[in-house]
Amino acid sequence: MTRSTAKSRRLVFALAVSALAPVASAREAARDQAAIEAGEAVYNNYCQTCHGDRLVNTGQTFDLRRLTAGDRARFENSVRNGKSQMPPWKDVLSDEEIGQLWAYIRANANQK
Repeated sequence: MTRSTAKSRRLVFALAVSALAPVASAREAARDQAAIEAGEAVYNNYCQTCHGDRLVNTGQTFDLRRLTAGDRARFENSVRNGKSQMPPWKDVLSDEEIGQLWAYIRANANQK
């Protein structure tokens, strides 16, 4: 294989990969949106009563919109095991539902 042939093949490969990137991004965005919508349903079913409608609380509980991207482990621990007045949800919510709930909270967080 000559240098020009190899260079041409690399260029064609690079163009093919870059052409697929928007498709992958669109799929990822759709998957993220589906998780956010599922998380909103989980929130409305289990969390809204204490944490407020659409994540807007009355000040009596923790404002979930204050959670930052780095707070996921803390969030998951609190949801699974409970904290203060919040009961544990580990026997109620699946890992997938907790992940969906996290996606909904992060989509509506004060700090993206």
